[in-house]
Amino acid sequence: MTRVTETWSSERVGREVQVVRWGEMGTPVVFFPTAAGDAEECERFLLVDALAPLLEEGIIKLYSVDSVPGMVWLKEDNEVPGASRAQAGFDAFVEHELVPMIRRDCNVAEGEPLDIIASGASIGAYNALAAICRHPELFSEAICMSGTYELSKFIDGDMDEAWYFASPLHFIPNLPEDHPSLVKLRERRILISHGAGRWEDPEESWAVARVLGARGIPNHVDEWGEDWDHDWPTWRRMLPEYLRTRLVD
Repeated sequence: MTRVTETWSSERVGREVQVVRWGEMGTPVVFFPTAAGDAEECERFLLVDALAPLLEEGIIKLYSVDSVPGMVWLKEDNEVPGASRAQAGFDAFVEHELVPMIRRDCNVAEGEPLDIIASGASIGAYNALAAICRHPELFSEAICMSGTYELSKFIDGDMDEAWYFASPLHFIPNLPEDHPSLVKLRERRILISHGAGRWEDPEESWAVARVLGARGIPNHVDEWGEDWDHDWPTWRRMLPEYLRTRLVD
């Protein structure tokens, strides 16, 4: 299986960012790391091994990127406006740097369609949700596992404009009916999954589902049992199963 690493300095996030790609062909899948994880986190925790059959069969190409805002919130500055500005910068990075890099890597010309799946676990699930809600024209669906979606757990201070537009829980309810993002989101798919074991908070998933459902955005909550914790063994089982069901079965 091919493994390629790209690193570049991004003015949008104010630092060097690493993106790692596994596989040669197939549907591009972006995996956003947990917490302050880096692009190689999913490899260290054996998620890449769990996805190996899909990668080797050419069903998916997997991309992972440093969790820059998580690094800021948890290690550097968790106060408004620095923390919310970091999330806004990361969103711009995803739109203007990450997605164009994926399109080039997949040899898809500008203007041609490309289905990209956003995925992630814990804070990564939030980033996957934010990516598709902010940019439904760029992502075809999202797989959000054991998500933590309320940013007030990490950001200290009163909500500013950057925080508001970074949070689907807040900006989705207020989108006008004819807003292009809302119209496009109603053509997308969002899977929200969680376990019922240790460290899981199912209400996080249901809060998102209520917000999306109220606006007519297709979504499905998949709750696993008490044997499934907020941890990598759960996500190693979930993601390959969801992707195979979606792309193969």
